[in-house]
Amino acid sequence: MICVIQRVASSSVDISGIRYSGINNGLNILVGIEKDDSLEEIEWTVNKILNLRIFSNKEGKFDLSIKDIEGEILIISQFTLCANITKGRRPDFSNAMDAAKAKEMFEVFVETVKKNYDPLKVKTGVFQTEMRVNIINDGPVTIILDTKHLKKYGKPS
Repeated sequence: MICVIQRVASSSVDISGIRYSGINNGLNILVGIEKDDSLEEIEWTVNKILNLRIFSNKEGKFDLSIKDIEGEILIISQFTLCANITKGRRPDFSNAMDAAKAKEMFEVFVETVKKNYDPLKVKTGVFQTEMRVNIINDGPVTIILDTKHLKKYGKPS
């Protein structure tokens, strides 16, 4: 599983020119689900994201999490994060989980975030839909979380 976590001033999803969802002051999370991803990884990833201290305290230091600032979260499925671009010019998406399973995993990811955070502050895009994502990155702060590291090195804290 690959997540691109962005601290945002605002973020929104438009579908067919109509605003579907949006947030202010929080996290925009793009989620790519790979073939060998598991439910255990979802639990670990959600816990890591919700407790990641990437918001500034009064002294300007990264010391606060999304929970601390009571911010909003926009979660968007993005299979293109699973692209392999090492050969040729066209991305290879063969490592992405098939759509039916990925949709289930994405829904579990969203429900796990809602279960561990204020569900009224969690918004999403629409799985397997062409979307326009508007992001005003705050900082900019962008973190890439790739669970391949879990598989390779074991569970870190």
